[in-house]
Amino acid sequence: MNHYFTLIIFLFLLPQINNAQTIQDDFEGNGTIYTWAEDDCGLDISFTNPYKQGMNTSATVLRYSDNGGQYANVRFDVSGNLDLEDNHTFRLMIYVPANGLTGNQNNQVSLKLQDGTLAEPWVTQSEIIKPIILNQWQIVTFNFKDDAYRNFNDNSLPPSERKDFNRVLIQINGENNNDRVVAFVDNINYDGAIKQDPIYDNLVWFDEFSNNGAIDNSKWFHQTKLPAGGSWFNGEVQHYTNRTNNAIVENGILKIIARKETFNNQGQTKNYTSARLNSKFAFTYGKVEVRAKLPSGVGTWPAIWMLGKNITEDGAYWQQQGFGTTPWPACGEVDIMEHWGHNQNFVQSALHTPSSSGNTFNVGGQNIPTASSEFHVYSLVWTPEKMIFSVDGKVHYSYNPAIKDAATWPFNKDQYLLLNFAIQPSISPNFTQGAMEVDYVRVYQESPVSSIVAIHDDNHTYYPNPVDDELNILLEDNVDRQVALKIFSTDGQIVRSNTYPIQDNKITLRDLSQLSKGMYIITYELNNKIHSFKIIKS
Repeated sequence: MNHYFTLIIFLFLLPQINNAQTIQDDFEGNGTIYTWAEDDCGLDISFTNPYKQGMNTSATVLRYSDNGGQYANVRFDVSGNLDLEDNHTFRLMIYVPANGLTGNQNNQVSLKLQDGTLAEPWVTQSEIIKPIILNQWQIVTFNFKDDAYRNFNDNSLPPSERKDFNRVLIQINGENNNDRVVAFVDNINYDGAIKQDPIYDNLVWFDEFSNNGAIDNSKWFHQTKLPAGGSWFNGEVQHYTNRTNNAIVENGILKIIARKETFNNQGQTKNYTSARLNSKFAFTYGKVEVRAKLPSGVGTWPAIWMLGKNITEDGAYWQQQGFGTTPWPACGEVDIMEHWGHNQNFVQSALHTPSSSGNTFNVGGQNIPTASSEFHVYSLVWTPEKMIFSVDGKVHYSYNPAIKDAATWPFNKDQYLLLNFAIQPSISPNFTQGAMEVDYVRVYQESPVSSIVAIHDDNHTYYPNPVDDELNILLEDNVDRQVALKIFSTDGQIVRSNTYPIQDNKITLRDLSQLSKGMYIITYELNNKIHSFKIIKS
């Protein structure tokens, strides 16, 4: 089949493709769902349709087989969060043969929405249940604005007001039973699109700590000025200094060292010293990775964290640069990693905002048995919608408030990084010194999108689409030469760039089977025009 595509402005189109994804699957290789999985049941997404009749004569379908699992369901995740305010309807076709059932359960199909990033995603669940008729294909619609729904948590908002759903589950004949069900599902689709999470793969700022000695003062600032009152917050008992005694780079490792020593500065004598570093880089949205090994001992308190660049904190780097306009917590605080020596194997992440500050309830953590004996990667992914915290890739907390305003989400402005090692009043009298060791600090943001801009109104023909191995492009121009052609992924990355000959007004691309499934954008220049179109790789 021939397909035509008219590009108006490629630069305008690409962000749309990058940030929105349709949700549909016909199980013929044309879908956009690639994360099908099963819980407590069998799943086959390329099963030969055993009931080619009525409204559905397609060749392949999804086969669901509950062999007695108590919570049997099939599911898929999407790469962003659903926005159900304007688009709130799912549809699917289903066939349940009577001879595949046992027990006396209601004949029904449930569609459930959850936040799949959580360890217990079902606590966020919203569910719609619809009756079905046996032995026939039928279309079932789930409208999460107008249909009756059930929330797992009675205090949850209506689903149309939620923005934390990224998992879809299908369940036949309910749960909490051990009856058997065989069912066939086809042509599932959602009436909207989802905003996809950005892909942060472009390293924009880093420190690998490759030079021995003092810290790189082009990247870091020693914050040493005491707050009003003469002591650091939270009852901390240390002075922060700018000495290499407290922050030094040795053999590729930054060591932030807390010491027991008498030290007088700014008219105050304290019995401990340490270091607090501010990054001279601030950013909005991205991924932070810090590989670190933590100190141990009651009273030690190392942290990897961020503050709003606009904070009014006397002595902070960005305040001294004239950016201080907003007090804490309205500036926002992001604690990527905190570790308290009295809870040795536990690391925590937290958010401080006007809606929850001090002893915040926006918090999560996990046990890391080797936090002080081995290096681990502490990571934050910060998008316009949410923040996700992890250690070595294992997520322990996600923050995605349903309502994002100045009280809950002051995280739409630049933040800067801080590394520090504080000492609490509970410090052991036997403590002499300890160190937080940092192997690297890296910040990633989205890769630059291609700057190709073109306006044209002519059409070229390309086929087949979807494509498996070989794609043909038929040209309207009678030319006999070579053309430079590029294939972009939907996040703007070039995945292939080659020069192809034109033969009989046709370009043939081969070996596309090496590409992963999904959508791609192909561009080439001909007669001073940039031609672009989309393909689906099956």
